Amino acid sequence: MLQDPRSAILAAATAPGTWDVLVIGGGASGLGTAVEAATRGHRTLLLEGHDYAKGTSSRSTKLVHGGVRYLAQGNVSLVREALHERGLLRKNAPHLTRNLSFVVPAYDWWAGPFYGIGLKLYDILAGRLNLGSSKYLGKEAALERTPTLQAEGLMGGILYFDGQFDDARLAVTLLRTLEDHGGVALNYAPVTGLIQENGKVVGARFHDLETGQAYEARARVVVNATGVWVDDIRRMEHPDAKPMLSPSQGSHVVVEKRFLPGDSAIMIPRTDDGRVLFAVPWHDHVVIGTTDLPVPSTPFEPRPLEEEIEFILKTAARYLDPAPTRADVRSVYAGLRPLVKNERTDGAGSTAALSRDHVIRISDGGLVTLTGGKWTTYRRMGEDTVNRAEQVGGLPGRLTITPGLHLHGWSEEPRPDPLRVYGSDAEQLEALPGADRLLHPELPYTEAELRWGVRFESARTVEDLLARRTRALLLHARASIEAAPRAAAILAEELGRDQAWAEEQVRRYEEVARGYVLA
Repeated sequence: MLQDPRSAILAAATAPGTWDVLVIGGGASGLGTAVEAATRGHRTLLLEGHDYAKGTSSRSTKLVHGGVRYLAQGNVSLVREALHERGLLRKNAPHLTRNLSFVVPAYDWWAGPFYGIGLKLYDILAGRLNLGSSKYLGKEAALERTPTLQAEGLMGGILYFDGQFDDARLAVTLLRTLEDHGGVALNYAPVTGLIQENGKVVGARFHDLETGQAYEARARVVVNATGVWVDDIRRMEHPDAKPMLSPSQGSHVVVEKRFLPGDSAIMIPRTDDGRVLFAVPWHDHVVIGTTDLPVPSTPFEPRPLEEEIEFILKTAARYLDPAPTRADVRSVYAGLRPLVKNERTDGAGSTAALSRDHVIRISDGGLVTLTGGKWTTYRRMGEDTVNRAEQVGGLPGRLTITPGLHLHGWSEEPRPDPLRVYGSDAEQLEALPGADRLLHPELPYTEAELRWGVRFESARTVEDLLARRTRALLLHARASIEAAPRAAAILAEELGRDQAWAEEQVRRYEEVARGYVLA
């Protein structure tokens, strides 16, 4: 019988002693902070209440980018920083990122020169880490790169370059990198309270959802990196803490590759609501989004609203021929953005205008809260946070090594999807049982990938396997539901669970996955 890998992790997480750094939250900001701390030699523990990247960090537009729209808003410093970090990530995780060409279609005489000048500035801000030079395309050249672009009225376009990645797979890679450097991370371990002594935060209480046991973890400094849920943790210290965030929702639809054949994406620089809309090739499908809708609450499973779906499909229909209809949508998903309130206006106004910069705040009890930001700048967010955490916790100040740190699995060897995201681990994965068996005929994943996710990537549920270790849920929600019984059988076999447990896993997964199917 196989040994459950969680046993050793739980033992390490609950061992006596005081951690240097305790990070709460296993998304982009938490994982980035934990990797930063561990690679500086600090004893680091990360606690995640659900699964890694369960929240916003698995629901992005799949771009590693400077942010063309932020440039239009005049936030040059954010764009420059993000473009620099984009270049570093391209070097540090070549197995997870790739260069992607974008076409900005021009249907007005002024659009080409106007957007061309802006994108030249984008090139300049990227400096020596630029991925390619932007240039003007005539109508024929634009259609050659994006054959389904609406030809009527098209005058040409601007070609520019940005980065693309798999968000949940980067999260898993950061988890493995953290472990490679001696850090400990435990999922399904929600924090239930903060330990305070003499007015200072000195640790956290957490609950292991699998055993039902309650534990304490003490640390010299505690970092709250829980994304849109940072205010929940802040209120554990101060119940009357004023909210930091004005969360917004961004939704996407996923359709077949035939709606955008070729290797180039399309960027619509200004939609009816003032946002940028992308149509992006991703894992042999196309992701179209996003929206920006203020939301009053932050559920763990946000659902795209009907108005968002209608807006995306209506906007796409103006630029794509043929255009996808509701019947063509294979999956829909929504993510919540942790947008930091403007303190002068208390968050009033459009969320599209709120800052995407990251913010670090230190409470009077020494709780370090990191929020805001975006995936592209995760490494810089972690660096800035650990710099502050070292001061708060009285830890030795050490220089960062993450700008040149190769992430787990680093490989420049070209591999086909879906094995490419595993990098140098791909050969070991292919040696596992089921490497020659597809999980489902309409999905690219093998049974071996699920076994790998359980044995080496802390997957504990069918949802972990189909939503984040593989991306089956986002690529084809219905097919993933059909694959769930086999996934549950593999998971049960790996963990030594019985048939009743497997059936309950299928039921829970179907309940979640139905929200990704467009009725």
